[in-house]
Amino acid sequence: MEIILLERIENLGLMGDVVKVKAGFARNYLLPQKKALRATKENLTFFETQRQHLEAENLKHRDEAQQVAEKLNGLKVVVIRSAGEAGQLYGSVNARDIAAAVTDAGFSIRRSQVVLERPVKSLGLFDLRVRLHPEVASVITVNVARSADEAVEQERLGRAIIASEAEEREEEAARAEAEAMFEPEAVEAATAELTEADEAESESEDK
Repeated sequence: MEIILLERIENLGLMGDVVKVKAGFARNYLLPQKKALRATKENLTFFETQRQHLEAENLKHRDEAQQVAEKLNGLKVVVIRSAGEAGQLYGSVNARDIAAAVTDAGFSIRRSQVVLERPVKSLGLFDLRVRLHPEVASVITVNVARSADEAVEQERLGRAIIASEAEEREEEAARAEAEAMFEPEAVEAATAELTEADEAESESEDK
């Protein structure tokens, strides 16, 4: 089907271009969303009479989107999910989940604005584009982790934390917490007693 684009469509064309697309794509997306018109003689004439108005509206919306993009660019959001030992999620993170996280962070966006070729199915940090306007996009970072604490650690490391690393950090935290319950002098005394006991046992074995 031949259509007239009413705005720039990525990988398709610019406003005013007459392009061929699959009929389903036109009927289900471009035409209902008012992003295009059927390329009939009447519509071509109509477009030319409205071109100046459409270009002015597009410029206005682009400028508004650019202002939002400057604030949104570089935003980091956290999505908490359960995952297996190798970091594979029990499920996935899709465009709707990301849009919700960005909205919670104070920027109202739709899932259709999140450029996501396929759902995220593993832990880690992912740089994704949010399309605010056909000519304006921002890049955000989505941190998918098992917990808020793990998300902080992943951001520090710049990569996902696999199960063994997570367990090791939990053990270190538990040891630190246990040690904090004792006075330093008591810990030193206990360590000295254990050392003396080990030395006495070694001497006894030598005899």
